[in-house]
Amino acid sequence: MIKAVIDRFEGNKAILLFDDTEDQVVWPKNKLPDPVAEGDILTMQIEIDVEATAIARKEADALLQRVLRQNKND
Repeated sequence: MIKAVIDRFEGNKAILLFDDTEDQVVWPKNKLPDPVAEGDILTMQIEIDVEATAIARKEADALLQRVLRQNKND
């Protein structure tokens, strides 16, 4: 689990600081839970969507093959 603190808001963006490293990430405020305030600590879990990744790779490969066939015919 990743922890981040909301450092501040800049317009419709939130500046998050991660763990003790204080690495900053700009995050859309509307993608955070409501209500949310400066100083709130968030927990986040990031995982790979294996199914969506496989579909995207398949689509990208199909597009590449079409472009290569088109270039070969030109």
